[in-house]
Amino acid sequence: MDANLDVTKVPRFIVVEGPIGVGKTTLTKRLATTFNYEALLERPEDNPFLERFYRDRRNAALPTQLFFLFERARYIQELRQGELFEPVRVADFLIEKDRLFAQVNLDADEMKLYENIYAHVVVDCPVPDLVIYLQAPVEVLMDRIARRGVELERNIEKEYLRDLIDAYTEFFHYYDVAPLLIVNATDIDLANSEQDYQQLIKYLLEARAGRHYFNPKPSIL
Repeated sequence: MDANLDVTKVPRFIVVEGPIGVGKTTLTKRLATTFNYEALLERPEDNPFLERFYRDRRNAALPTQLFFLFERARYIQELRQGELFEPVRVADFLIEKDRLFAQVNLDADEMKLYENIYAHVVVDCPVPDLVIYLQAPVEVLMDRIARRGVELERNIEKEYLRDLIDAYTEFFHYYDVAPLLIVNATDIDLANSEQDYQQLIKYLLEARAGRHYFNPKPSIL
């Protein structure tokens, strides 16, 4: 951990969230390095249904969603059983957001089945000390997805991203379980710009209870 950081201000359990392409996993890894935290990272490439989902959302939505649900729930339960939430860590997923994707992708009958399963497998989830929600418009997300060139994501449609952005916006409009930091990530580069990144670090160290908005100015190179 940076010797200049006030450790009393650093949240012990941080979650980074946001739609595909916004940079949540990159930020999670960087925060883990800065704070000397363990990084809890999802591995979407392990989902055997995901490629089919991006090609044919309607027919592959349910198995894709259930695989993610079981994996996220298993991850959380393993951590709890091992009492591993005592140390400090940062994750690139919020278990509650699983329902957000389900609502976007499943039809009414599938959603009923999903809700029944969700109620049985998601129990006693730990509450983050801070949730960072990264926002960016669909054009920015499409550009970032194209530039990173992940084969699995080549068939992601702009309309699907719009649906996800709307779902995230609604979800976090009502979210009040943990302190929330909403970050406009449109014009900043949290992966490569030290100035942009340090702006965020300074702001999140001051974030406490409630809802906070960070609309940073992009660095001038």
